[in-house]
Formats: sequence, structure tokens, C-alpha cells
Amino acid sequence: MLTLAHFLTLGAVLFAISVAGIFINRKNVLILLMCIELMLLAVNINFVAFSRFLDVMDGQVFVFFILTVAAAEAAIGLAILIVLFRNRRSINVEDIADLKG
Repeated sequence: MLTLAHFLTLGAVLFAISVAGIFINRKNVLILLMCIELMLLAVNINFVAFSRFLDVMDGQVFVFFILTVAAAEAAIGLAILIVLFRNRRSINVEDIADLKG
């Protein structure tokens, strides 16, 4: 039987992996976006776990709003990434700093 602690542990591990991915790899924009998505997934797991074990729907409804924001963030982030690659032929974070006006 899965308990609340199992889901919270899974969420904490996913969150820690995403934070480590952000701090370890600061050069590739695509990996940074994937780590942010993984962080949102870890938060969603915690919301659904608390919602399920407390028998309320608030957490599950809130997950839909987070998924909407995550989809918008992914679409806009990938669009910016494509424009950056077309202009600079690279997706390094240092190249974004060169775009300052």
C-alpha cells in the first residue's frame, strides 16, 4: 500500500534532481527548461498526493492551473530558443547575455 510519505519522497527526489540540474548545467538553455518542467512536475505530485489523502479536490484543480502555466512556459521558451538558435547558431546561456541592448 502506498502512503503519503512515498509520494512526498518521490516529489522531493524529483525536485532535488531538477534543482541539481539547474545548478550543474548552466550552459544549455534546453536542459534548463527541462529542469524547470521537472520541478513543476514534482510540485504537482505533491499537490495530487495531499489532495488524495485529505479527500479534497483543491490540489487536483490547482494542478490544472500549473499544467496550463507549464505548457505556456514551454511553448514560449522553445520559441525563444528557436529564435536564439537561428540568430546565434548556439543555445548557450552566455549567448543570451550578448543580446542585451
